[in-house]
Amino acid sequence: MGCGSSIRIKKTAKTIKAALIIQNWYRGYSARLRTRERYALTVFQSLEYADEQGQLQLSNFFSFMLENYAGIKEKDPAIVNRLFGCSFPDERSKLDCIGVIEVPDSYTGPRLKFPLTPDSLHLLIEGFKKQQILHASYVLEILFETKEALMQMPNLNRIRTYPTREITICGDLHGKLDDLLLIFSKNGLPSSSNPYVFNGDFVDRGKNSIEILMILCVGFLLYGDDLCLNRGNHEDFLMNMRYGFTKEVLSKYKVHGEKILKFLEDVFAWLPVGTIIDEEILITHGGISESTDLVLLNNIERNKLKSVLMPPVPLDKSSPVETRRHRARNPPRGIQMTGSPSQYLTKYEWEQVTDVLWSDPREKRGCYPNTCRGGGCYFGPDVTAKFLRKHRLKLLIRSHECKPDGYELCHDGKVITVFSASNYYEEGSNRGAYIRVGFRMTLQFFQYQVTKATCISPLYRRVHTIESSAMKILKERMIARKTDLVNAFQHQDREKTGKISMGQWAFSMETVLGLKLPWRSLSTRLVITDKEGNVDYMSCFNDMHIQKPVKEVQSALIETLYRYRSDLQIIFKVIDSDHSGLISMEEFHTMWKLFSSHYNVCIDDSQVDELARRMDLNKDGSIDFNEFFKAFYVVHKLDSSTKTNAGPV
Repeated sequence: MGCGSSIRIKKTAKTIKAALIIQNWYRGYSARLRTRERYALTVFQSLEYADEQGQLQLSNFFSFMLENYAGIKEKDPAIVNRLFGCSFPDERSKLDCIGVIEVPDSYTGPRLKFPLTPDSLHLLIEGFKKQQILHASYVLEILFETKEALMQMPNLNRIRTYPTREITICGDLHGKLDDLLLIFSKNGLPSSSNPYVFNGDFVDRGKNSIEILMILCVGFLLYGDDLCLNRGNHEDFLMNMRYGFTKEVLSKYKVHGEKILKFLEDVFAWLPVGTIIDEEILITHGGISESTDLVLLNNIERNKLKSVLMPPVPLDKSSPVETRRHRARNPPRGIQMTGSPSQYLTKYEWEQVTDVLWSDPREKRGCYPNTCRGGGCYFGPDVTAKFLRKHRLKLLIRSHECKPDGYELCHDGKVITVFSASNYYEEGSNRGAYIRVGFRMTLQFFQYQVTKATCISPLYRRVHTIESSAMKILKERMIARKTDLVNAFQHQDREKTGKISMGQWAFSMETVLGLKLPWRSLSTRLVITDKEGNVDYMSCFNDMHIQKPVKEVQSALIETLYRYRSDLQIIFKVIDSDHSGLISMEEFHTMWKLFSSHYNVCIDDSQVDELARRMDLNKDGSIDFNEFFKAFYVVHKLDSSTKTNAGPV
């Protein structure tokens, strides 16, 4: 018996040892996958912030345009009013604003009756679940009523919890209707006993922005003080031009889309900029800065700020006090406007709003420019502590940043980020979350992830999907800067070998692209290296190229137009006030000349004119710029092969 016991003990020891080896291998394997997933999310976020930075920089271009294009005010004052005009209370009746739009008998979507009832919200949600489109007549009436109600709201909402009543806080939704419906399914519909705070960025990126906005507006009209809507940085018509909401509205409402967009500008301008719960918790979309003053913020005429990207500030009206306030900041230049100074916000007021919509927390102490986004600031734990003490608050809840788990705590738990759009970058990229705030500041966090699959994909497959998508977008950024990258590589390659060290390659990528990424870790997905670790730098571009619309066009021009295609599209959309998609050759030439001058783009105007003429296929003297810019797309030669390589690595 003793001998048998000894054998069993030895077998048990071997089994345990084998199990430990397997366990350690799996832990290491999972850790490597998680690291790759984190790097891919870093790529997505860096590119997202770089795009937002470019969007903010457009404000300087529009300033430059109006200062240099002397005849634009006389030629088309509507452009000036659209960019720099202010929203003011509209005393006209609903009939004057909207007119009479008949809902035909053939319409099969939700039919609403005004005044709205709780059944209206249920009807709307059920219709949207069936992918029905709400008729433009109802959309316009809801927007009109929402604007009228928002005009009565303060800049900072105030709402209270009770022992029997909790408040739910949701972050960015970005047009992801499934996430909103899942929240309502888990947490219940809004009501006076189930209040909500939606913390901005309802629209853009996702395909159901207008549906989310209609649900939130109807909920707000029904429950008023028990459903708070904060403005986010995407509740802005210039952001909507780049990130998809404008296109969505015009696609779904071809006849009345322009009128809907105009109403949306006013609704967004009237949205409050924050909410305070129990006089203890401040909720803003982005965050704060060292100069954020809630008293001043509560007194700003917020409706005057139609777009945070276009600060409506007269150049010659800034006082010496304001100049001193901005000595450490570099805000966009103002525009010399006609009219009373009282019609426009000051630079300092504009800065107050920009900071709460665009800022991000960081662990570094102090307050310093938000170099990634290009707007707002980074604020450290000391700034948070000082701000909370000053205003006798205990907590700041904000959104604005995608987090892998849907939420994140920082600054010793005094700042919480909540993000409610799951799968934001790619399927499986992140969870969504919402927070329930109970009496005496008790917090509960709820996470979820929308999926149409019956079971969640294995981790390696999810990581591969996210990583492949991130690399594809990053490579598009690289091909748009190919000439600059090659010049940087060749400057490092003094021996003309076609290879440089990993450090030189990483330095060149960082310098040219301006993205703070772990280039050494990403190199295995981007370039070929030899046994000594040297990089074959031209291998960056092996599997992709820009499809040229015209063969004779120089590659440098193609790269330039591709690089600035989003900025140029927005400029053209602003000029194309009737949304026809057509712009004259003269307008194209004038805008390109200003654009190239402002951005120091050294491209011969004659090359651009020749390209435009070639694109004018029907020779009618105008160009369909949507089709024009679709011609500049990146061809990924290895797409088919990467799709088959979805196994574990």
